Amino acid sequence: EPPAYRPQDFDTLATVGTGTFGRVQLVREKQSTRFFALKVMSIPDVIRLKQEQHVHNEKSVLKEVSHPFLVKLFWTGHDDRFLYMLMEFVPGGELFSYLRNQGRFSSSTGLFYAAEIVCAIEYLHSKEIVYRDLKPENILLDRDGHIKLTDFGFAKKLVDKTWTLCGTPEYLAPEVIQSKGHGRAVDWWALGILIFEMLSGFPPFFDDNAFGIYQKILAGKIDFPRHLDFSVKDLIKKLLVVDRTRRLGNMKNGAEDVKRHRWFRTTDWETVPERKLKPPIVPKVCSEGDTSNFEAYPENDWNMAPPVSQKDLEVFKNF
Repeated sequence: EPPAYRPQDFDTLATVGTGTFGRVQLVREKQSTRFFALKVMSIPDVIRLKQEQHVHNEKSVLKEVSHPFLVKLFWTGHDDRFLYMLMEFVPGGELFSYLRNQGRFSSSTGLFYAAEIVCAIEYLHSKEIVYRDLKPENILLDRDGHIKLTDFGFAKKLVDKTWTLCGTPEYLAPEVIQSKGHGRAVDWWALGILIFEMLSGFPPFFDDNAFGIYQKILAGKIDFPRHLDFSVKDLIKKLLVVDRTRRLGNMKNGAEDVKRHRWFRTTDWETVPERKLKPPIVPKVCSEGDTSNFEAYPENDWNMAPPVSQKDLEVFKNF
């Protein structure tokens, strides 16, 4: 078992991210002077937003995984106000900020990130885990420029395969048969969106309001910028297939079909998880605890939450 930490074992240095019910802080362990990222979540907010399940999902998924492209979890705990998740600090910042700064990525830059992401998704799926939140904000760069996926709040362990179709076949609803909404296919769709956005600078489906975006997604019509080459357009089209049963990555060869696609023809897949590809962007990181690659967040009085009753804490007793 990893050492049991306490919140007071750390000095808080800066906030490097905020979310709906908490924030991520750069902290330094007082004894070892090692740096970590500490995700601090307000229990009243988690309860109010009905996020208990997501919080437990994130913990159980991160405890189970170990991969060079996934952020590491070292410890979880809570007191009477906050939940804590102690993770590795990834100093390069979000892929999102590099993409916004550069406008769009070259094909070879996009290919590098896509290849590392394919390996991360393939690994998660091999453990029956669907990530469900792939986007540039959740892809961090380490100091060498390799990726780390972060934020596993939406990640979900698929129910044991033998249980997916239970009941008398004649009475099964179509959505049960299709297991709509939470299969591995969603991650391959998101990869298609991500590749498009990396190479174009904007997502394929956008509109002023959410409903307009949903309509466009379901219509499935993609307008490609002129500069995209044939093979990447072909890959994006095959990932953005509305019918999940015909979506690349979700057929019987799984991730293999994606890896064998023409756009990846120069990729040596063996070496990708060994971090052997040369990163196109090497973040400027001056020191171990350098936060300059993250936005600056105001240190307001977010941590003034009142203590929570024993009854409300019950749901987190093993956290």
